[in-house]
Amino acid sequence: MTERASSPLLSLPGAVSGAGIDAPVAAHYGSLYGEQTTLESGAGFVDLSHHDVVRVSGPDRLQWLHDLTSQLFLDLPAATWTQALVLSPQGHVEHAFAGRDDGESFTAATEPGAAGPLVEFLDRMRFLSRVEVADVTAELALAYRPAAGHELVAREQLPAYAAAAGPACGLWAYEALRIARGEPRLGLDTDARTIPNEVGWVGTAVHMDKGCYRGQETVARVHNLGRPPRRLTLLHLDGSENRLPSMGSPLHDGDRAVGFVGTSARHHELGPIALALVKRNVSLDVQLEVDGLPAAQEVVVDPEVGLHFRR
Repeated sequence: MTERASSPLLSLPGAVSGAGIDAPVAAHYGSLYGEQTTLESGAGFVDLSHHDVVRVSGPDRLQWLHDLTSQLFLDLPAATWTQALVLSPQGHVEHAFAGRDDGESFTAATEPGAAGPLVEFLDRMRFLSRVEVADVTAELALAYRPAAGHELVAREQLPAYAAAAGPACGLWAYEALRIARGEPRLGLDTDARTIPNEVGWVGTAVHMDKGCYRGQETVARVHNLGRPPRRLTLLHLDGSENRLPSMGSPLHDGDRAVGFVGTSARHHELGPIALALVKRNVSLDVQLEVDGLPAAQEVVVDPEVGLHFRR
């Protein structure tokens, strides 16, 4: 993975950089809880420019994406933000992206460092289709405003965008609200065995009324018969200790490992929270433990059919 340059918006007053794959952007600008309430009020913006951006162009692009992915791309309305997945033959999620079509190309954001593998896969699948695939991360940056949703901005225009869209809110605030909504990030809240039904991507990134695509049999079987092997769960963590669990830490029911924790955050109303993938047969009223922290469960994905309960 190519190391991403730091965002120019880290020069804004109070900016403190993040960590790990989120290090190139600001974690906060000095007020974690204030920034959360700003976003909830519909104001502010979030710098997500560390995410990779991929463009698919050419006259066959929508039919081609329709055939390759979990989403229905035929007759896709222009400027409609659309999520899609690429699955393995066994139905495991390999790639996730979301973007808009402008009538000439479909441009999508994906996780930091994910553009290279995604472009490599898509290039292998072009065959005779009239499409071109390119990593355009150097040209375009992802940002978020509550009033407009996710936006792709010319990278050199980020400072001007920030000046017009302010006040600036950090990634920690954005992540706390995302986790509270029960929306997973690929590779952080998922593993190599994750199927869409486990994490609530059926109906958002997976269209159930489209033709065949790789991995469809698994998704359809679990959707029709129910009972995904695991379920995405919101954990309410014990707040008596000033710490959050490490991402990937095992989740325990007594001495038994029953899943793992993904991303975590401090929410201005809910306190310390995290997303976790938990075995389906674990009772919802059982108190679990991760990294020595007691954790109560809240359902965000129906354990029987895999549909997301929107918060």
